[in-house]
Amino acid sequence: MKILAFSDLHRDKGAARTIVEASRSADIVIGAGDFATKAIGALDVLTLLRDCKAPVLIVHGNHDVPAEIETFCADWKDGHYLHGTSVEIDGTIFFGLGGEIPSRNSHPWNASETEDDASRLLSECPDQTVLITHTPPLGIADLQKDGSHEGSTAIRDAILTRNFRFSFCGHIHNAWGMSGMITNTPVHNLGPGVNWFEI
Repeated sequence: MKILAFSDLHRDKGAARTIVEASRSADIVIGAGDFATKAIGALDVLTLLRDCKAPVLIVHGNHDVPAEIETFCADWKDGHYLHGTSVEIDGTIFFGLGGEIPSRNSHPWNASETEDDASRLLSECPDQTVLITHTPPLGIADLQKDGSHEGSTAIRDAILTRNFRFSFCGHIHNAWGMSGMITNTPVHNLGPGVNWFEI
């Protein structure tokens, strides 16, 4: 299975068109959140992504409005919005969890979950899953410019206690392209480019 994965388009239509074109070679397309900027414009890029040539799996980012994305995906045959939920495609389970975990700002548009709520949602995630989150796990692919780590302990602990096939994330722009391992799970902070992975 060939996976095309990205995050943090933030209304970039050019990047969305590049992903659609690349999707001709993909079996699955994964979008790890932040289609909008400050809750505005998610549909600018999601409408373009409808033309992807493979199933598209989406979580919301902290800049997105979860209900807007859920509604958009409701009548999209090959679009799957995941938040505390999973979908199985060709024998592989994909589980998603959106938003900023935990909330680190008080902006009214910021979509977030507490660590406790994230832990509860992640408890439904089975073993051997491809994990898609907006926020990185704490300590891996979450490095800010000032040297601090701004990932999630709930996501880190879920990876530590299960055997995931991949952990895909975004959110921390300074960490785009960074990757690492937690036990046997590869963790990748994606960014808005085209990233290829194989299962």
